[in-house]
Amino acid sequence: MSYADPLFDAVPDRRGRNGLKWGKYEDSDVLPLWVADMDFRSPPEVIHAAEEYVKHGNYGYGKPSRKLPELVCERMEALYGWEISPKWIVWLPGMVCGFNAACRATGQEGDEILSCIPVYPPFLSAPGNFGQQVIQVPMQESQGRYGLGFEAMEQAVSQKSRTFLFCHPHNPVGTVFSKSELQKFGEFCLRHEITACSDEIHCDLLLDEDCSHIPLASVSDEIAENTITLMAPSKTFNIPGFGCSFAIIQNPSLRIKFKKACAGIIPDPPAMGFTLAEAAYRHGEPWRKRLTSYLRGNRDLAFEFLNRMPGLKPFLPSATYLLWIDARELETNDPHSFFEKGGVGLSNGADFGTPGFLRLNFGCTRDLLEQALQRMEVAIGELS
Repeated sequence: MSYADPLFDAVPDRRGRNGLKWGKYEDSDVLPLWVADMDFRSPPEVIHAAEEYVKHGNYGYGKPSRKLPELVCERMEALYGWEISPKWIVWLPGMVCGFNAACRATGQEGDEILSCIPVYPPFLSAPGNFGQQVIQVPMQESQGRYGLGFEAMEQAVSQKSRTFLFCHPHNPVGTVFSKSELQKFGEFCLRHEITACSDEIHCDLLLDEDCSHIPLASVSDEIAENTITLMAPSKTFNIPGFGCSFAIIQNPSLRIKFKKACAGIIPDPPAMGFTLAEAAYRHGEPWRKRLTSYLRGNRDLAFEFLNRMPGLKPFLPSATYLLWIDARELETNDPHSFFEKGGVGLSNGADFGTPGFLRLNFGCTRDLLEQALQRMEVAIGELS
């Protein structure tokens, strides 16, 4: 397959840089396609902003500029038709602390937190940090698409249920939920008096050109009053190491509870995080569009390749740079270790609540992706 864009065909060597993704396999030949972290350079304007900040030489505490909240509001309206107020924004140094703050703000020890599986591992671990129990609700798979299992949700809910940790677009299965699904989900939460915490960090990475992201809180004012929305520029513009995320909370009393849950525990983002978030939101749209085009090509290549490998069933994601794979028919008890031995480091489905599955990160050069897929194919070929 020909290269789609020279901007993404060459990446910096990440070995020896104290990075998590490549550091895990630094002393081996394993190709890392695991943690949700792209290998690409950030947009040029973001790199320039970082260089200017470093030259300044003072790295003290930070605060957002007056323009950054306005940029967030403008972005919500321009991309999603969602009108928000700057006063609804609560700044955070990351998304995971947002899940934890939501659990703490809306429940207490002994309560139950609902979450659909498979799901991003911190959804499953956050409730336990506050003596709460996570209730895992299986998603419903039909014709290659994972949707919400509303019957299973009704069976799982109880008088102890306080919060629903919701992922939209969904990590790891890549589902972009429709307005009717979101309406039904929002009404479920309202009916059972459950607060919805909606992680929408992948909302800018839509791969299907005919789909659009609809923030859960934009569906209706009633649902908005019951929702904590979490977003960040980190996944889109590849700046997770500088920790600048935010919650959008329309309901004043819920916003106060959330801020109280953060007080004294969760710090503000660093000054560099605010600086790069502003640069990304101000200048990054052309780069983002080129990125999604490149990722779409990677997705299609990976899906086509995996689909012809015996024992694997890949699911085509509508969003994210992550591809979910059912490996339960593979002739091995541990598909994660099997492919690791074959030279490819994937995410283990057991961490997402579903053993026997794998998650592949295709946020890398096409050349690296092809190498990894070829290694997987060789490994499977040696089984027979």
